[in-house]
Amino acid sequence: MATLDLGAFYHALTEPLAQVSLASVILVLIIASYVIFSFTEVSLLRKSYNAWTQYSKFAYNCFLKPHSGDGSGSQQDALESFYKAQASIYDATRTRLLQGREDMLALVAAQAKHRLKTGQMSPKPIWVDIGGGTGWNIEQMQHYLDVPDFFHAVYLVDLSTSLCEVARQRFQRLGWKNVHVVCQDARRFRLSDYEVGVDDDKAQFSIGKSAYEDSARDSVGADVLTMSYSLSMIPEFHPAIDSACNLLATSGIVGVVDFYVQNQIEFQSRNYMGGAIDRHCMWISRVFWRTWFELDRVNLDSARRDYIEYKFGTILSTNRRCRLFGFRIPYYIFVGCARETSSSMQQLAALDADVTESPFISALDVHSKSLNKPQPRRDSALSERHSKAYESAVVNLAASLPLPAAYYQNNKTRIYYDESLQKHRQFNDEYIYAFTWEDSRVDSRLLKITSDDVILAITSAGDNILSYALERPKRIHAVDLNPAQNHLLELKVAAYRGLEYQDMWKIFGEGKHEKFQELLVQRLSPHLSSQAFDYWLHAGPATFSPKGKGLYSTGGSRHALQLVQWLGKLLGIRKDMLQLASAQTLAEQREIWTKRVRRVLLSRLLAYFVIGSERFLWKALGVPSEQRAMIEEDFKRMGDSGDVKAAAQKPSGDGSAGPVSATKSGQAIWNYGVQTLDPVVDQTLVSEDNHYYLVCLLGHYTPACHPTYLTPHSHARLSAHPTSPSSPLSNLRIHTDSLADVFARMQPDSLTIAVLMDSMDWFTPGAPDAPAQVAAVRRALKKGGRVLLRSAGLRPWYVGVFEQGGFAAKRVASRERVGECTDRVNMYASTWICTKE
Repeated sequence: MATLDLGAFYHALTEPLAQVSLASVILVLIIASYVIFSFTEVSLLRKSYNAWTQYSKFAYNCFLKPHSGDGSGSQQDALESFYKAQASIYDATRTRLLQGREDMLALVAAQAKHRLKTGQMSPKPIWVDIGGGTGWNIEQMQHYLDVPDFFHAVYLVDLSTSLCEVARQRFQRLGWKNVHVVCQDARRFRLSDYEVGVDDDKAQFSIGKSAYEDSARDSVGADVLTMSYSLSMIPEFHPAIDSACNLLATSGIVGVVDFYVQNQIEFQSRNYMGGAIDRHCMWISRVFWRTWFELDRVNLDSARRDYIEYKFGTILSTNRRCRLFGFRIPYYIFVGCARETSSSMQQLAALDADVTESPFISALDVHSKSLNKPQPRRDSALSERHSKAYESAVVNLAASLPLPAAYYQNNKTRIYYDESLQKHRQFNDEYIYAFTWEDSRVDSRLLKITSDDVILAITSAGDNILSYALERPKRIHAVDLNPAQNHLLELKVAAYRGLEYQDMWKIFGEGKHEKFQELLVQRLSPHLSSQAFDYWLHAGPATFSPKGKGLYSTGGSRHALQLVQWLGKLLGIRKDMLQLASAQTLAEQREIWTKRVRRVLLSRLLAYFVIGSERFLWKALGVPSEQRAMIEEDFKRMGDSGDVKAAAQKPSGDGSAGPVSATKSGQAIWNYGVQTLDPVVDQTLVSEDNHYYLVCLLGHYTPACHPTYLTPHSHARLSAHPTSPSSPLSNLRIHTDSLADVFARMQPDSLTIAVLMDSMDWFTPGAPDAPAQVAAVRRALKKGGRVLLRSAGLRPWYVGVFEQGGFAAKRVASRERVGECTDRVNMYASTWICTKE
């Protein structure tokens, strides 16, 4: 049969057509080989061949080769069955799969440097890398810390002999004498066996005991402890985590990165996990990845991550996706610390006293309660008023749970809030304002802030909060219901604490930075709450990308800015708008405005059909219907009487536009725009002294024109360390809640200034909300305390509510005189100061 086949093949080759075809194939192969070898470097060919060999071996060992060990059933034999044949190529084939390791190491390094700087960590810390494998993590850490010099000792603990051998060769090549490779079960590893000078009786190690028991700890603690894609490969993970918890020093840092899958039902009621953006995995993702990884004895069950969060306090937590060949594999990064701290109840009570402006003696009362001692009799209004942070912490302690993540942050600036509540979720993780619309210079003149003032103000974008901080008041409470607005303020505060002026200017002056994520992870993360860090890790790279439009083209207010820019391009006045932003004199500015720009931006057609619509006013400008009604009512009254001063004497707003037609509504909005913009152009030089409108025209600030908080002098003052008495930001507290809730938890007579911006315009006339808030403000303010209000109405209806509630109201700026600026923004019809009598 074989002879016949060969004969047929030989006969086929005698055919001329077959000979031509064969010659053509050979010629093509020769030409292709010539081109490849002539124009491709041999090193590249060798690299491609090596990569193909490595990934082929990786695919065979991971997907085809059975992992049975030697039949003993031990974990070490199972690991050897999996790793022995691929130990030499492990690092080369895991770079794209095991993502997040660099970020975890950078976060841990940033925390370690911060704790070393603040004296919370020993000068020569000890690092234990559990499941460290080939030692890649330790060599990678050299990018963030000088491993041979920074650490007293580094211990790599792994159960695979093949991987440990690769690690030994690595550190022998590097010449790092302080790195020790230990091939041992992580559950039985203890530092006291390797660190000399410890008595045997003090080296007792108890597995499985609570980390709250000091006797359960190893007598030598690890200052840094990491687990990188190792926890998912440990079958008995409970004792492994218990051992790691007992191994960690009291002031130590733990970092974990690993794959996971989880349903939101499992975590939605927790208050201690530090953020839930992208934590939920879809059903198909949970089923597919759990089943796929089980083939290689990798377990993605959510209980492993849950137990980590239960045993440690959460400093930072984030959920990411490994993008590989079109797939999105869920993984998480966790940075934590020991749950217990010295005098935890005292620290908790002291923080509660700061948040509620209570006298600190109430903290001593709390401590006496814990010791079952009789308490001194005290006014119930003082002793029973606590923050939500305190109440949630007490609940957690009673249930043996970790405290909320806000308690473990390095700076107690951000106060705990429940991010799962609908009142916070309604904003869809987006801030409305990327910059603040209130004139900080006028605020300073009107309020005359002193070192004795305790201020409560709406956060907005945080610009004014930082301006108040420069005045060095006793304390500032920044309040906003939108978590993202407070995330933005937190980022600015962290920038003062972690960045040089040049980097801060790029982020908040230009609105762009090519290395934002690197700065966030390595420099800003120690100064951010977990929720804020998680938010900016997800949103920041796109927000501050040099290829994008920048920070000030984000948020809800971006719609208004985009409309202005779009109209400028469409109608051919974009260049004129840019010239308006660079005009050097008021005369030049007025000429540019009058000739071309004004007729577009103050177009009646635009006001009637776009800006005048309720949807645009709310989505783009943050103007609620109640505020729009005030504008329309004032316009109608002025149209009826023709007397602005007379109209300003009557209350504005009754909760509805009244008999104002759609056309009249457009006229009212147009008239309001004219009274806003014309005086600004006529009296303020945008290029040098009005950054509020400059950023709208350019999308960024300039070195000649920017907010006060972005000056080099302000950076020098506000960048003082938060623990330093000279730091203006040390007494800043950020509340994510409604004004009513924050006022209700303040001690009576504790505030001296409340800056409510235009928030009262949002209330419905006749409803109980406004009187209730006025009563709450009065109770929290000291005698002589002041409330700063701005309104779209000439005389807002709620001024009467303040007067009835025991305040003396004074209008300090208004549009009674047509053509005059109330301030550089000139966005509001009137400004008021109400003083508690």
